[in-house]
Amino acid sequence: ILMNLYYLLPYRISYDPTRYPKYIPEAYCLCKGCLMGIFGEENFHFRSTPVYMPTVILRRTSSCAGGRYVYTEDYVTIPVGCTCVPEQEKEAESVNSSIDKQEMKLLVSQNKPSSE
Repeated sequence: ILMNLYYLLPYRISYDPTRYPKYIPEAYCLCKGCLMGIFGEENFHFRSTPVYMPTVILRRTSSCAGGRYVYTEDYVTIPVGCTCVPEQEKEAESVNSSIDKQEMKLLVSQNKPSSE
């Protein structure tokens, strides 16, 4: 059984003075592949990809009301972690390629001359 090793994710701090909150930590993936197995080897049959979370922020507008800034809701997606996904196979491989391969093996085995 392959096990994912969990490790601390690095974060970058996104800063925008016209946004509330002004500072938002954003996770990013350290590896191209995924750390798998009991020794945590990097496996390139999988790739690390960010996990995003939708969230609401307040965005400052150019207008003021009563001497205060006016804010509007804005929806953004923020990377909060990383997960492993299987690497895409080549374009030649189709969804039914395993079925095609099984059919081909069957055809080949039927056409082989028997060794009597």
